[in-house]
Amino acid sequence: MADLGSQKETFKNYLDQIRQQVTLLKKQNKDLKRENLRLKDKLEGLQKKQGDIFSEISESERIAMRHQVKSLINKINKHIE
Repeated sequence: MADLGSQKETFKNYLDQIRQQVTLLKKQNKDLKRENLRLKDKLEGLQKKQGDIFSEISESERIAMRHQVKSLINKINKHIE
């Protein structure tokens, strides 16, 4: 009978340890979700600030770049022929 009581006590101890671990893991999960949301917000903010290369240059610079590219393509085509 004493053996059964000791097994019950051991079981209760293990059950308490499991409950503590579950509580700790739930708290960690909640903290990680909060951190994840914070990082996502930060990433979105950085992405909004970031522009592509063509939005940062003026229209005249774009036209000049387009002209240079067309000129290079023509040179390549002449070389191939």
